Amino acid sequence: MVRLRGNSPATVDEKGRIKIPSGFKTALDSHYASASQERPRFYLTSLDAKCARLYPLPVWEAIEEKLSRLPSTLEARRVLLERTSYFGSEVELDAHGRFVIQPILRVAANLVGEVVILGQMDHLAIWNRTVFEGRISAEPLTAAYLDQLAELGI
Repeated sequence: MVRLRGNSPATVDEKGRIKIPSGFKTALDSHYASASQERPRFYLTSLDAKCARLYPLPVWEAIEEKLSRLPSTLEARRVLLERTSYFGSEVELDAHGRFVIQPILRVAANLVGEVVILGQMDHLAIWNRTVFEGRISAEPLTAAYLDQLAELGI
Protein backbone atom coordinates (compact mmCIF):
# COMPACT_ATOMS: atom_id res chain seq x y z
CA MET A 1 0.00 0.00 0.00
CA VAL A 2 1.23 3.47 -0.83
CA ARG A 3 1.76 5.84 2.10
CA LEU A 4 0.45 9.32 1.35
CA ARG A 5 1.89 11.94 3.67
CA GLY A 6 2.38 15.66 3.91
CA ASN A 7 0.47 18.72 2.82
CA SER A 8 0.18 20.47 -0.49
CA PRO A 9 -1.78 23.65 -1.20
CA ALA A 10 -4.03 23.62 -4.24
CA THR A 11 -6.81 25.64 -5.84
CA VAL A 12 -10.29 24.61 -6.90
CA ASP A 13 -11.05 26.45 -10.13
CA GLU A 14 -14.34 28.05 -11.17
CA LYS A 15 -15.46 24.78 -12.82
CA GLY A 16 -14.88 22.82 -9.60
CA ARG A 17 -11.70 21.15 -10.83
CA ILE A 18 -8.68 20.49 -8.68
CA LYS A 19 -5.27 19.22 -9.70
CA ILE A 20 -3.56 16.48 -7.71
CA PRO A 21 -0.19 17.89 -6.60
CA SER A 22 2.72 16.23 -8.40
CA GLY A 23 4.19 14.48 -5.34
CA PHE A 24 0.90 12.78 -4.56
CA LYS A 25 0.17 12.07 -8.24
CA THR A 26 3.54 10.36 -8.74
CA ALA A 27 2.98 8.12 -5.70
CA LEU A 28 -0.58 7.26 -6.77
CA ASP A 29 0.37 6.60 -10.40
CA SER A 30 3.28 4.35 -9.45
CA HIS A 31 1.15 2.27 -7.12
CA TYR A 32 -2.33 2.24 -8.71
CA ALA A 33 -1.89 2.72 -12.47
CA SER A 34 -1.77 -0.50 -14.46
CA ALA A 35 -0.91 -1.59 -17.96
CA SER A 36 -4.60 -1.81 -18.84
CA GLN A 37 -5.44 1.50 -17.19
CA GLU A 38 -3.08 4.42 -17.71
CA ARG A 39 -4.55 6.55 -14.91
CA PRO A 40 -5.85 5.27 -11.60
CA ARG A 41 -9.49 5.75 -10.61
CA PHE A 42 -10.68 7.18 -7.31
CA TYR A 43 -13.70 7.43 -5.05
CA LEU A 44 -14.31 10.96 -3.78
CA THR A 45 -16.60 11.30 -0.78
CA SER A 46 -17.06 12.79 2.68
CA LEU A 47 -18.01 11.41 6.08
CA ASP A 48 -19.09 14.71 7.60
CA ALA A 49 -19.38 17.39 4.87
CA LYS A 50 -16.41 19.21 6.41
CA CYS A 51 -13.79 17.87 4.01
CA ALA A 52 -13.51 15.59 1.01
CA ARG A 53 -11.72 12.25 1.05
CA LEU A 54 -10.12 10.97 -2.13
CA TYR A 55 -9.56 7.20 -2.00
CA PRO A 56 -7.76 5.19 -4.67
CA LEU A 57 -10.54 2.93 -5.93
CA PRO A 58 -8.88 -0.30 -4.67
CA VAL A 59 -8.68 1.19 -1.15
CA TRP A 60 -12.35 2.19 -1.26
CA GLU A 61 -13.35 -1.22 -2.63
CA ALA A 62 -11.57 -2.88 0.32
CA ILE A 63 -13.67 -0.73 2.67
CA GLU A 64 -16.81 -1.72 0.77
CA GLU A 65 -15.82 -5.39 1.04
CA LYS A 66 -15.58 -5.08 4.82
CA LEU A 67 -18.91 -3.25 4.95
CA SER A 68 -20.56 -5.95 2.83
CA ARG A 69 -19.75 -8.51 5.53
CA LEU A 70 -21.62 -6.51 8.19
CA PRO A 71 -25.34 -7.05 8.79
CA SER A 72 -27.41 -4.76 6.58
CA THR A 73 -29.46 -3.89 9.68
CA LEU A 74 -26.45 -2.42 11.50
CA GLU A 75 -27.26 1.25 12.01
CA ALA A 76 -23.63 2.44 11.77
CA ARG A 77 -23.27 0.67 8.40
CA ARG A 78 -26.42 2.31 7.06
CA VAL A 79 -25.42 5.80 8.21
CA LEU A 80 -21.89 5.48 6.80
CA LEU A 81 -23.15 4.21 3.43
CA GLU A 82 -25.78 6.94 3.22
CA ARG A 83 -23.21 9.68 3.84
CA THR A 84 -20.52 8.30 1.57
CA SER A 85 -23.02 7.63 -1.22
CA TYR A 86 -24.68 11.03 -0.94
CA PHE A 87 -21.37 12.87 -1.22
CA GLY A 88 -19.60 10.24 -3.30
CA SER A 89 -18.63 9.83 -6.91
CA GLU A 90 -16.06 7.86 -8.86
CA VAL A 91 -13.54 10.18 -10.48
CA GLU A 92 -10.74 9.79 -12.96
CA LEU A 93 -7.98 12.28 -13.51
CA ASP A 94 -7.90 14.07 -16.84
CA ALA A 95 -4.71 14.41 -18.90
CA HIS A 96 -3.65 17.33 -16.69
CA GLY A 97 -4.08 15.41 -13.42
CA ARG A 98 -7.35 17.17 -12.51
CA PHE A 99 -10.74 15.92 -11.42
CA VAL A 100 -14.06 17.60 -10.70
CA ILE A 101 -15.44 17.88 -7.19
CA GLN A 102 -19.18 17.39 -7.60
CA PRO A 103 -21.25 20.45 -6.64
CA ILE A 104 -23.04 18.84 -3.69
CA LEU A 105 -19.72 18.06 -1.97
CA ARG A 106 -18.02 21.24 -3.14
CA VAL A 107 -20.74 23.40 -1.57
CA ALA A 108 -21.15 21.33 1.61
CA ALA A 109 -17.41 21.35 2.42
CA ASN A 110 -16.81 24.86 1.04
CA LEU A 111 -14.19 23.55 -1.37
CA VAL A 112 -13.67 26.72 -3.39
CA GLY A 113 -10.54 28.70 -4.03
CA GLU A 114 -7.58 27.83 -1.80
CA VAL A 115 -7.60 24.33 -0.31
CA VAL A 116 -5.09 22.06 1.36
CA ILE A 117 -4.56 18.45 0.34
CA LEU A 118 -3.32 16.30 3.20
CA GLY A 119 -1.83 12.83 2.89
CA GLN A 120 -3.69 10.50 5.26
CA MET A 121 -1.68 7.33 4.63
CA ASP A 122 -4.15 5.52 2.33
CA HIS A 123 -6.20 8.48 1.05
CA LEU A 124 -6.06 12.25 0.59
CA ALA A 125 -8.12 14.72 2.61
CA ILE A 126 -9.11 17.97 0.92
CA TRP A 127 -10.01 20.91 3.17
CA ASN A 128 -10.89 24.54 2.63
CA ARG A 129 -7.64 26.17 3.73
CA THR A 130 -9.18 28.74 6.07
CA VAL A 131 -11.45 26.14 7.69
CA PHE A 132 -8.55 23.74 8.22
CA GLU A 133 -6.27 26.39 9.70
CA GLY A 134 -9.09 27.25 12.13
CA ARG A 135 -9.42 23.57 13.00
CA ILE A 136 -5.71 23.31 13.80
CA SER A 137 -5.97 26.33 16.09
CA ALA A 138 -9.09 25.03 17.81
CA GLU A 139 -7.82 21.44 18.23
CA PRO A 140 -4.22 21.45 19.43
CA LEU A 141 -2.27 18.22 19.72
CA THR A 142 -2.50 17.95 23.49
CA ALA A 143 -0.54 15.91 26.00
CA ALA A 144 -3.67 13.78 26.48
CA TYR A 145 -3.70 12.87 22.77
CA LEU A 146 0.01 12.08 22.88
CA ASP A 147 -0.53 9.89 25.97
CA GLN A 148 -3.36 8.05 24.24
CA LEU A 149 -1.14 7.39 21.22
CA ALA A 150 1.72 6.30 23.47
CA GLU A 151 -0.59 3.71 25.06
CA LEU A 152 -1.13 2.34 21.54
CA GLY A 153 2.60 2.18 20.89
CA ILE A 154 2.94 5.35 18.80
